[in-house]
Amino acid sequence: MTDPSHILVVDDDDGIRTLLKKYLARNGYTVTAARDAAHARRLLDLLSFDLLVIDVMMPGEDGLSLTRSLRETLETPILLLTAKTEANDRIDGLESGADDYLPKPFEPRELLLRIAAILRRVVEPATVTEKAEPPKTLSLGVCRYDMARGELWRDGAPLRLTTAEATMMRILSKQPGEPVSRSALLGEGNTDDEGGAQERAVDVQVTRLRRKIEEDPKSPRYLQTVRGAGYMLAPD
Repeated sequence: MTDPSHILVVDDDDGIRTLLKKYLARNGYTVTAARDAAHARRLLDLLSFDLLVIDVMMPGEDGLSLTRSLRETLETPILLLTAKTEANDRIDGLESGADDYLPKPFEPRELLLRIAAILRRVVEPATVTEKAEPPKTLSLGVCRYDMARGELWRDGAPLRLTTAEATMMRILSKQPGEPVSRSALLGEGNTDDEGGAQERAVDVQVTRLRRKIEEDPKSPRYLQTVRGAGYMLAPD
């Protein structure tokens, strides 16, 4: 039996913080709560977490600034919560290094589904060995992508993919050597009507993926831009 995932909730609203803590605990998670960014940093120095749920609109250091700062040294998945609903705000969240972005108000069930999806994508190096070569992989220079497991490896070590990055790799790997449009890369779960902004969000995810795959992300060899068509995965 594995230990429950430990979630840190960071929100300056006492009521929301308490509700989230109780709700997530009832659904099997271990939950710790922080009232602001400074409190969260102190907890992160003391404890280990599997996921951070951070409110964007906090006084002092806001959630975006906190996420950007944490991403310099921390790879723990981050889910941002915000009352802002514009598509450009979602892009700002992704650019800050967040794994996902959930606008308020939200259905508690959706929060659980988002959390579960993120945690499924976290690769635990201790549970995977390099001995067993997967049945079907794509070679991308020093990287390889396991199509069956949805795992990306670099120099023999597993790389953590966000939910959006994992979806993008899954879609691209089905058509290696063929361009895939930005709209197709949004994935099946996209319901946002602001297509232009959403497609820019795809560009953000591609940039992040290139940092993981490419030797020189500014001159990509394996995740190429196809002018007027989208992006293409070009394995060896």
